[in-house]
Amino acid sequence: MFQLSKKVEYGLIAIRHMASGHGGRMFTAKEIADTYHISYELMAKVMQRLVKEGFISSYQGVHGGYILARNPNEIKVSAIISAIEGQPNVTIVQCEAAGAEDCNIHSTCTIKDPLVKLQESINKVFEELSITQMI
Repeated sequence: MFQLSKKVEYGLIAIRHMASGHGGRMFTAKEIADTYHISYELMAKVMQRLVKEGFISSYQGVHGGYILARNPNEIKVSAIISAIEGQPNVTIVQCEAAGAEDCNIHSTCTIKDPLVKLQESINKVFEELSITQMI
């Protein structure tokens, strides 16, 4: 079954949380992890990745934390997936993910074309869906 990774889920949760009417406020990875009862360690890694990719900024110190670095209306779900997974699109068909040369039934497969169309539709939704629309 198609499923987003925990890292992507946590990234989307963090960005959405930061964008949800808390304009200009700092957040810690622990605060967000505690709010949603999720792994602090994984959340901290995801937050570091989001900093590296420029979606959020981090500030050190007693009152430090993370703050959105971009307008949530301009942050697309596909950009978060790409930042965390290192690939621009979701793949639901193995031969599309690995490559046709790695699939021994690629030339005779009867399901790849409809599934590739489905995959394209899913990716289009992710490319159009902004964080603001998720709030």
